[in-house]
Amino acid sequence: MTGKMKALIHTHPDFVAVATDDIAKDEEIVAVFMDDGKEISVRGREAIPLGHKIALRNVKEGDKVIEYGEIIGKATQNIATGDHVHIHNLKSLRW
Repeated sequence: MTGKMKALIHTHPDFVAVATDDIAKDEEIVAVFMDDGKEISVRGREAIPLGHKIALRNVKEGDKVIEYGEIIGKATQNIATGDHVHIHNLKSLRW
């Protein structure tokens, strides 16, 4: 696997991983599944700060986004694999 481990994924159904370190634009990183230790690679399409989310798959505007194996919000615009996922493109369904 290429890249440095910089993100954690809670469970296999998740659409996003949480950055455990800052991710630079165009940086290839490794994300690790917390439930079984499996690793995947993903390239950050933009800078993503520590604690923020990186998309693991493409999500269409209006689609629900899964983290922790549960729906956490709805995409307010198209999100590409490697995009920064935050309040600019995700609306929480809790509020």
